[in-house]
Amino acid sequence: MPLSFPVRLALPFALAALSWATPVQADPQLEKGLAGAMRGCEEWILNPLSWIDGDAPFLSAVGLGSSMHPVTRATVHDMQLPPKPMRAGNRYWRIDSTPTAGFMLIVSDQLPMCHVTGGGSTDLQPTIETFLASKNFTSQWKPVEERVSGDMRSTLFRHWIHGAFSLVVSRANSAGLRLDRVQLIITGSYHTE
Repeated sequence: MPLSFPVRLALPFALAALSWATPVQADPQLEKGLAGAMRGCEEWILNPLSWIDGDAPFLSAVGLGSSMHPVTRATVHDMQLPPKPMRAGNRYWRIDSTPTAGFMLIVSDQLPMCHVTGGGSTDLQPTIETFLASKNFTSQWKPVEERVSGDMRSTLFRHWIHGAFSLVVSRANSAGLRLDRVQLIITGSYHTE
């Protein structure tokens, strides 16, 4: 049965409206948690005086209040751990950004490193990309190299001022992909050689 004139006219507009659907937006609470995790990463490596005599100055610099708290190794899943050479003197901080998603910050009191992972039942990819494009991030970090493997993208960044400080940021290549895995891995290290 042929479509009536009004339906034939409305159908292209309905299809166009679907193609203009609003993209997934960054979640402000997740972006705040990720920004705090990165502040923690930078603070731990670049300013050891903030934690050498206790955590209070470090936690104050990170600025996440009670949403960031120390946890034991027993509560950290193996997938959240840094590479094996960085597993010395580790300290573990959980960042609860939303009831179902957040970040883990792992640092070391023996090595100049930090490691951030993120996950949960929320798609973190839009938040991660928004954060990486933010002025707060781009004013500190410059991209050096990028690789795509399957549905994952990894970018090497170098600190603008402290060139020995580098980060590798791995995340989903686009929104809407699997949530049953670690969605973000940031590994930072300061090379003194």
